[in-house]
Amino acid sequence: MQPQTYLKISLTLIAITCGLLGTSILLMGHHRHIELVTDFLQISNLLSPAVLNLFAGLAFVFASMLALVSLKQESVGKPLAWSLIAISAIPLVSLLSSSMWIADLGGFPAIGSGQGIIKYFALTTAGIMLLNPTKLSLTQKKWIAVLPSMLVLLWIGGMKFTLLEAKGIEPLVQSSPLMSWMYQVWDLQTTSNLIGVYDLIALALLGLAIYIPKLVLPAIAMSGAVFLVTQTFLFSWHAALSAETLLSTGGHFLIKDVWYLVNLIWFCQLSQPLATIDAASQKA
Repeated sequence: MQPQTYLKISLTLIAITCGLLGTSILLMGHHRHIELVTDFLQISNLLSPAVLNLFAGLAFVFASMLALVSLKQESVGKPLAWSLIAISAIPLVSLLSSSMWIADLGGFPAIGSGQGIIKYFALTTAGIMLLNPTKLSLTQKKWIAVLPSMLVLLWIGGMKFTLLEAKGIEPLVQSSPLMSWMYQVWDLQTTSNLIGVYDLIALALLGLAIYIPKLVLPAIAMSGAVFLVTQTFLFSWHAALSAETLLSTGGHFLIKDVWYLVNLIWFCQLSQPLATIDAASQKA
């Protein structure tokens, strides 16, 4: 597959996800997840909730438009990259807030807020890769491409061994025609544990694949399956979609996993022989 094909797929996915998120936020109005971020940044009292919501929604819509335009005009790639980095940096700063973590579980991100926020690391990586930093080696770029996926697989994989997470994913797994059968074979916690083991194996494969080319496809297949299955919940889980706002806040949480697929697409491109040739030519 040619590098331009990888790029176009990535840009299309960014355009779709940012467009849906932005439109949904504008239709939904101010909600708790935005409030958690604005409270931490201490700007909730500076502007009305309606204005803050408008800024958030328009930022995503703007990024979506830039991604669409950049499909035809490469010069728009850098403005898009910086927009994605800026959009992701604002919520990521709020991870410093104690409300995003579960202290009793050793600091795992809180379900629905902290876990939703860490997904912005994948959007940051998308922006960095669009900037195509030439000073980084090929291996460094691979690490940047997979680090967000490894991070989230570590956290969600580790959380699966807790009763809190086992109960949290139950409505999603029960709704899925791909996974609901697991509850007929195993109990609630065992099912969650098995999913956690899968996540951690995918994590290990991604790390090894950076240095072992033969593991690239298995690593991408295993980790990609996690994020692809998450997207099926948008249609199987009744609380994901909304006739009034397109996506619910739960839908926002789910669709962000597409950004990890974008990261894996970058990693796949970097792992192609052509990427090695390009890197060598740049050094020469």
